[in-house]
Amino acid sequence: MQLKWYGHSAFKLTTDKGLRIIVDPYESGFGNGGLTYGKIVDEADLVLTSHEHGDHSYIKDIKGKFARIEKEGSHDVSGVKVKAIPCFHDPSQGKERGKNLIFVIEADGLKLAHLGDLGHHLSSDILEKMGSIDLLLLPVGGFYTIDAKEATDIMNAIKPRLTIPMHYKTEKCAFPIATLDEFTRGKKGVKMMDGTELKVTKESLPKEPEIVVLKYAL
Repeated sequence: MQLKWYGHSAFKLTTDKGLRIIVDPYESGFGNGGLTYGKIVDEADLVLTSHEHGDHSYIKDIKGKFARIEKEGSHDVSGVKVKAIPCFHDPSQGKERGKNLIFVIEADGLKLAHLGDLGHHLSSDILEKMGSIDLLLLPVGGFYTIDAKEATDIMNAIKPRLTIPMHYKTEKCAFPIATLDEFTRGKKGVKMMDGTELKVTKESLPKEPEIVVLKYAL
């Protein structure tokens, strides 16, 4: 599986068979210009959106005839299994910011989880539904989502082999959220990559857990 980080919480996953999956595409310029990552104009076969906020669900620039998953449940698209698990955008059962979906994607012998705009600790029930996860796409910036400490606790509970942090402050995100170093500070196994993409196979997974930081593509 090939992963590409556009920026914010948006990723493109390309399976070995060429199925193109875009997760949580943002609207460039969203938040009164606070989000200045470039437009996502790639083609997709499948688009997953964790909730209806414009920085996670903007599909108008995406090319191609794609299926969309935006509701809870289990799905199978061209042999790729997707489980959409309901949770909340805040610690108040959705009263502040509404609902959120966790996506668990099974393809190429890997299980990947994208937590969307998760706003609370995970219950044992949700962890059980997720099962064993190889690769975790984890929000770490706080304010709108879990913060660095909560993200660390959740990462430790899930125990993925690889974690890729997302949804943190950069020069292209002016939201009132924390920078990456709030999450990575003091941690072992942090790898800062020079590129925007990562090839992952079952065989290439590290023996010890790693945090891989990608550069944003747009």
